[in-house]
Amino acid sequence: MAEDAGTLARPAELKPTREMLDLYNDYAHSIIDRRTFLERLSKYAVGGITLAMLTDLLMPNYATALQLAPDDPRIRGERIEYDSPNGSGKQGKKMGAYLVRPANARGKIPAVLIVHENRGLNPHIADVARRAAAHGYLAFAPDALYPLGGYPGNDDDGRTMQATRNGPEMLEDFIAATELLLKHPDSTGKVGCVGFCYGGGVCNQLAIRVPALSASVPFYGAVGAEADAAKVNAALMCNIAASDDRINAGYPAWEAALKKAGKVITVHQYPDTQHGFHNDTTPRFSPEQARIAWNRTLEFWDKHLR
Repeated sequence: MAEDAGTLARPAELKPTREMLDLYNDYAHSIIDRRTFLERLSKYAVGGITLAMLTDLLMPNYATALQLAPDDPRIRGERIEYDSPNGSGKQGKKMGAYLVRPANARGKIPAVLIVHENRGLNPHIADVARRAAAHGYLAFAPDALYPLGGYPGNDDDGRTMQATRNGPEMLEDFIAATELLLKHPDSTGKVGCVGFCYGGGVCNQLAIRVPALSASVPFYGAVGAEADAAKVNAALMCNIAASDDRINAGYPAWEAALKKAGKVITVHQYPDTQHGFHNDTTPRFSPEQARIAWNRTLEFWDKHLR
């Protein structure tokens, strides 16, 4: 049975410590390998708590955390292909994506790109796309793993697969997705984006690389180069965690460079949160802060895209 299913029984009072979350964060970002992760986690397996329980506690649980089912009557979703500027992989010069529309949409509507973490288009990111569509947007969530056969069904394998892809080529695939939305027949041509972790870094790069992008919302993603701040046309709203030293270190200089260049930039830091706090499939999830951050995202899009 896949670890992502989250089906192992465990004491109701079992909660991850800050140290456990930091371990998982290092593992999820390939700072340590799986063997090291399990070895270090095993020291917390005491008093009837097994390593299997701890692993299950920290791994994503997609079975119970989805907010909108794929057949929710508020939305209409479909899996599509779009042209890729790259020619490698099993699918040739094609990328795959999940396109979701509001069921009651009439005429053209603004569009938003949803950019996944470092593990492909998993069920959580597909759910985020449905949430955006339910709010009235044409939502488009590409799968960077499509050239390799697509998201494999679990995050561990997805992370391994994504690490084999060429980084600049992946970015070009997301740029191509943004350009598709700018010209899509159902789109008004007003396009925004949101991304998480790896996807947050992509959102900062899209703001630099796509002049027609209107609004970019990176969640705890790598910043752009300060020298590129003048190239940004999109309004940016950056959501970062309280405890995320590696990512947070770049934001003061990035914010200062954008403000110096006269750009629209707001950085929100959320108290008592870890990297990944918006992801409701993991114990890093912070329900209240995630709610605030998502509502701010929708309000930001509504201001700049409608």
